[in-house]
Amino acid sequence: MISDPQQQQHLTQHFPLLLNAPLEFQEHFFKHATLMQIPEGHTIASEGSECSQLALVLSGKVRVYKLADSGREITLYRINTGDSCVLTASCIMSSMPFPAIATTESKVEAVIIPSQYVREWMAAFTLWEGFIFGLISKRLADVIAVLEDVAFHRMDERIAAYLIALSSQGMILTTTHHKIAADLGTTREVVSRILKAFDSKGLVEGARGKLTIKDLPGLQAYRH
Repeated sequence: MISDPQQQQHLTQHFPLLLNAPLEFQEHFFKHATLMQIPEGHTIASEGSECSQLALVLSGKVRVYKLADSGREITLYRINTGDSCVLTASCIMSSMPFPAIATTESKVEAVIIPSQYVREWMAAFTLWEGFIFGLISKRLADVIAVLEDVAFHRMDERIAAYLIALSSQGMILTTTHHKIAADLGTTREVVSRILKAFDSKGLVEGARGKLTIKDLPGLQAYRH
């Protein structure tokens, strides 16, 4: 139960659906939801696990990914502030096990809702139903984009696009070859070889744990 008015206001700021929700829904939500602090590096859900609750992220970041028998990983999507895990919601509604792995990439503050109420509110409150289907629509587009990227683009094109996306945070990127490989579903050796080629063309410059984009227009032209 979340009874503290300040905590309730905090939640409303992060989840606007609460702001315009009927009083009955707000009462149900705050009665059955709980706040939880989750440390960095914690596995929230493993492949095959039961989805017994839905987490709404208030702060921090969660990575949802698939792991192959070979040990290679590929990121499906990340959950940020104000989001939730569509795979968890889908599993709750279908009573199917979780099909991926979800881990925290930073300390996470989340609102936890038992699966029973996730299902009950879907039937009772149109606002909640719209919120859940909105999550599904958004994340489905993300996953389809990942599938299209894997199916239709060479790895060097995908790495160029990955670096372009990160450039919104600045031209000096704090990342590693292993992290890029894990996000894109390839090996560290492949990433290293392609980044070395980019370096020789003056597009990027690598250092331990960092990567500097030297020619962003060049990367953008390379991607197309």
